[in-house]
Amino acid sequence: QVQLVESGGGSVQSGGSLRLSCAASGYTYGCMGWFRQAPGKEREGVAAIARDGSTRYADSVKGRFTISRDSTRNTLYLQMNNLKPEDTAMYYCAARRGYTYCSGSWYGSSEYAYWGQGTQVTVSS
Repeated sequence: QVQLVESGGGSVQSGGSLRLSCAASGYTYGCMGWFRQAPGKEREGVAAIARDGSTRYADSVKGRFTISRDSTRNTLYLQMNNLKPEDTAMYYCAARRGYTYCSGSWYGSSEYAYWGQGTQVTVSS
């Protein structure tokens, strides 16, 4: 049984930083991603990382966010720097089933079979 558990969310001021973690159990590492959903908005892909370490980012976070993983600890990370109020959302960790690579549609939530419960990030101006 695959379980994904996020942590690290919180409240910061604009320009601040946070690091999100996602502890994965029961999962053979493949393409994993971070998504976010703000109230009244659709869930959107933020970043993804494949087994080979290749990464993809949404344009809105390029240069500010970094996705990484520690395979020895089965943990996925999202380092978020220079946070902006528009980054405020619930952040979710997700994992694909059966694929080691992230497809060109990595940003679509339907690509992922497994989801965590989410961790809230609030950025104040």
